[in-house]
Formats: sequence, structure tokens, C-alpha cells
Amino acid sequence: MAVAGAGAVLALVLTVLAAPPPAHAAGGGRCAGESFSANRAYAACSDLPRLGASVHWTYDRASGDLSVAFVVAPAAPGGWVAWALNPSGDGMPGAQALVAGPFPDDGGGAASAWSVRTYNVSGYALGDPGPIAFPASDLAAELGADGRARVYGRLRLGPYGAGVLNQVWQVGAAVTGGAPAPHAMGADNLAAKAKLDLLRSTTAAAGADSATQKRNIHGALNAVSWGVLLPTGAIFARYLKTFKSADPAWFYLHVTCQLIGYGVGVSGWATGINLGKESKGVTYTDHRNIGIAVFALGTLQVLALFLRPKKEHKYRAYWNMYHHSVGYTVIVLGVVNIFKGMGILGVEQRWRTAYIAAVCVLAVAAAALEAVTWGVVVRRRKAEGKTFGGAPANGHLPH
Repeated sequence: MAVAGAGAVLALVLTVLAAPPPAHAAGGGRCAGESFSANRAYAACSDLPRLGASVHWTYDRASGDLSVAFVVAPAAPGGWVAWALNPSGDGMPGAQALVAGPFPDDGGGAASAWSVRTYNVSGYALGDPGPIAFPASDLAAELGADGRARVYGRLRLGPYGAGVLNQVWQVGAAVTGGAPAPHAMGADNLAAKAKLDLLRSTTAAAGADSATQKRNIHGALNAVSWGVLLPTGAIFARYLKTFKSADPAWFYLHVTCQLIGYGVGVSGWATGINLGKESKGVTYTDHRNIGIAVFALGTLQVLALFLRPKKEHKYRAYWNMYHHSVGYTVIVLGVVNIFKGMGILGVEQRWRTAYIAAVCVLAVAAAALEAVTWGVVVRRRKAEGKTFGGAPANGHLPH
């Protein structure tokens, strides 16, 4: 029953977490209520799925010109914002960016009013400002009283205007030495990209959300495996074997939970390795190292199953000590790493609360079973006329 319940939880979590964030059609959502200075108006708009941003545009098919306004709050006062089209990929390298912030004027004076610079981004660093692949004009930027920046421009798209474009956007917290300081590496920052269909006047969460789905699936697999199935299997082993009527059912339940949990966990670990390869320059050191430790110790646990001595063997007590200590270590590290992963993903509070509730249910069940099984063992030993200082306990709990 516990395994089936965990499977149902996994299916539900994967279904919900894998769903991409909604991308609003042009003219719908919050973006439709925006107003702009200098009587600027745009034919279409979209609320972007990350960082609270929106993009507004008018596309002239005859000339290939795209008039655009990008709206988002910088990460902190004095920060910067950026919006870009990428004709060669769906990430930062290759992006043709409009970056706005309180930059110094051309004479190197103190920063004051907002201005726009163009960047042809060739790698994972912004580089120096310069011309971009789409000739840009009418560039302007302003910081509104609501704390949000508005970036304006006109881009000559040429042949690129005939299809779906990759767009990326970003926010930073500071301008240092007259240049944008590196942005944060949170989940929303890393997933701030989508596709823009100029002809249909809609945006759709794209490779962004292909990457976001992979991260969410990675998190869901690990939460259900290391964070639910393995603790459940440990509960079966510790408490059910106290009851003679549950032997050997407890063992098969324990092994089933652990093997399924390990299999799902391996899938989660593999998706994490793949995400690491796809996220060059982005490393979550603690999360990665704990994940490697959990996988390695979990693998040792599975291998130890094949080296398990018989009950009467003189080394069985040492094997039990090893098996229990490594098993509990895997569970503790797994739960810790799940919370670290939630922080990296920036999951909604409801999912964090749901997992905390699941952990609390397991903890309460373990505490209740601990009391019940100790009671059973004490009564059994009294009936047998034994004390805990004598022969080994039949109920196993003193070990």
C-alpha cells in the first residue's frame, strides 16, 4: 500500500511540476494594462513566465522592423535589466541584447538617468557593449515610480522576422564600474527564456521551460525516492519485524521499498548529472556533493544486500551496524538535499509545505511505532523472564 501510495504521489508531482508556466496570449493578462510614456503603444504583449517581466511589440512585416518595450523590475535599486533575441540558440550565448541601467554617460560622468546599451553576447559573460546583429534605433529606458524599468527600442530583424524567435531576459542587482554586475543564479534567472512568435502575436515558454521541466522532474524523482520511499522502507524494517506474524513480509516490504526507491533515485541522480552538463558555468556545489554522497552510499546499501550474512553468522552483528548506520545517513542526507534543491528551484511554498507535511507524517508514524514496538518487546521479555542485560532481545529494537 505504501509503495502504491508513493507511486501515486510521484505521478501527481511529475504531472504538476512538469507543466510549463502559463504564457499569456497577446493582449491578455497583466501586460494589457500597461501604459508607456511619449504616447507609445504596441499591437501585442505577453506576460513572460519568469521574473515578473512582460514584453510589448509591434511587428511590421513589410519592413521587418520590430518595435519593442520590455518591462521588469531590476533585482535591486541601482540594478539593471536586459532583454534579447537570440537567432542561434535559446540561451545567453548568441543573444543580441538590449541592456538598460543607470550607466554613466559617454563622458564617463556619474550615473543618473537610465540609458540603453547593446551587447552581442558570445558566451556566458556579457562582454563589452557594441553593435548587434539586428540594427537598433530609438533606444530609450526609464525607471518608473513603481520601481519597474521600461526599455524601448526598434530592431531591424530582416529575414529573422519570418518565424519564431528565441528571447531571453534578465535582471541584475548592481552596476559596478559603469558595467552591469553579474546577475543571480536562481531558478527564475536561469529559466528566463521563451519563444516569441511575431506572426501569431503570442509567446510560448520554450527551451526555458524544457530546462525547467527537467529540473522539476529531477526534484520530484529525488523527493519521492530518497525522501519518501527510503524512509518508508526503513520504517518497515525497524518496526514490523518486531511482530512475529509479519515475518518475512516485513523483509520483502523493506527490500521492495528500498529497491524501487533506489531505482527512482538513480533516475533522479542521472537527470541531475545531465542538468549539470547542460548548465555550463552554473554549479551548486553543496547540492551536487551531497547528491553524489547519497548516490554512492545508496549504491553501497544495494550491493550490501548481496553480502548479507545469515542470522547465525558471527559477522552478522557487524553487518547490521554497517547497514543501519549507512541507511540512516542516506535518509538524513537525502532529506537535507531535497530542501537544498527546493531552494535552488525556488519552488512554491505549497510544495515545500507538502513535503514538510510528508516528512512529519513519517516522523510521527515512526515515533508512534517506536513506542508500540518497545511495549511489545518489554512485555515479551517479561513473559520470557529475561532482561535487556541478558540475552539478545527477540524484538530487535535494543540493537
